[in-house]
Amino acid sequence: MEKIINIAEVIVSVLLIISILLQNRGAGLSGAFGGSFGGYYTKRGFEKFLISASILLSGLFIILAVASFTLAK
Repeated sequence: MEKIINIAEVIVSVLLIISILLQNRGAGLSGAFGGSFGGYYTKRGFEKFLISASILLSGLFIILAVASFTLAK
């Protein structure tokens, strides 16, 4: 059981990294200082899906990490 959780944790972590890297937060140096100066815009389509997927995958990763920790004891 512990081996299955560890494999699932690795898969979820890779998917989480991919979903975070695909997000386009701000181009250039302006992204380092709080984003673009154009203001806030609504997220639509694939960008909204990526944010939802990132939140879901991060929650799943935390659950798997806690499960792995409790089974290791």
